[in-house]
Amino acid sequence: MTFESLKLDYSTTRRVTRVSPEICDKPEVKFRPQLFLPHHPGRKGEGGLRRLGYFKASGSHGRNCVDATPHPLVTVITVVFNGAANLDQTILSVLNQTYDNIEYIIVDGGSTDKTLGIIRRYDHAIDYWVSEPDAGIYDAWNKGVSLSGGDWIAFLGAGDTYMHGGIEAYVASIKGCQGVPPQYISSRVNLTSESRVLRTIGEQWRWSIFRKHMNVAHLGSLHSRGLFESRGLFDTSYKICGDYEFLLRPRSGLRATYLNAVTASMTIGGVSDTNPLAFRETARAKTTTGGRSKLLSHIESLLAVCKWKLRKWLWY
Repeated sequence: MTFESLKLDYSTTRRVTRVSPEICDKPEVKFRPQLFLPHHPGRKGEGGLRRLGYFKASGSHGRNCVDATPHPLVTVITVVFNGAANLDQTILSVLNQTYDNIEYIIVDGGSTDKTLGIIRRYDHAIDYWVSEPDAGIYDAWNKGVSLSGGDWIAFLGAGDTYMHGGIEAYVASIKGCQGVPPQYISSRVNLTSESRVLRTIGEQWRWSIFRKHMNVAHLGSLHSRGLFESRGLFDTSYKICGDYEFLLRPRSGLRATYLNAVTASMTIGGVSDTNPLAFRETARAKTTTGGRSKLLSHIESLLAVCKWKLRKWLWY
């Protein structure tokens, strides 16, 4: 495939370069960046624009781009396992974004349904994808972060979607920040069931609230690359609440900003919606990482369980 034959219809194909980015493996960076994952004996496939010799860079103007406005590279990571039923809509919600410096990475856990066929269908627009066994959501997310090249990193689950123009709204909000740049930006997210909006979640990050419970929508969030470089990757001992534990690490020092807009939609029924383990993991994260007392964490966990059961009853 040549520049001339590369389709410019997608958010991921308008700003590309043939120059492979330099991998800076600095000792102070707490994860090892890489362009491709090492060989895995259980791998089912691998591909994307990188395998075709196309790459991304922060602010790269690529072909046919003449403006001088800086364009931070945003990496979107989707992890999936047997998610063929809704993966199409997730992928298209990324590829059809109005912002045109997006890097899209898909990490599949070795699906046995039609997931791999769907991913291959978009091989010409996904920056990098791989299908191989993993040790769970956070292991797959860690693979995605290590593969990312973006200034900002986001996580979009299989079956979840971005609103049209969602990424562009994030970037505009980041550019509008005065003073010290933020490390984290959150927004609002619609929770849906059968295309019906049940409620909208996501509040402004405040340590006084966040240390008690996760009041931000992780789906509707962007993380600066520097946050992972300084705080490391996700703790894979967590199966559901590793994202909460990660954001607890900076404690009150997290530089966060808020976009008061709905940027994404999430279908209820995910792991954190259906598994009571989430409450036990949240309590563990608050006491071990967030410095919360065990007694307060236990009380808050009991209250959270009651609210969760009430919501289930009201929704169903």
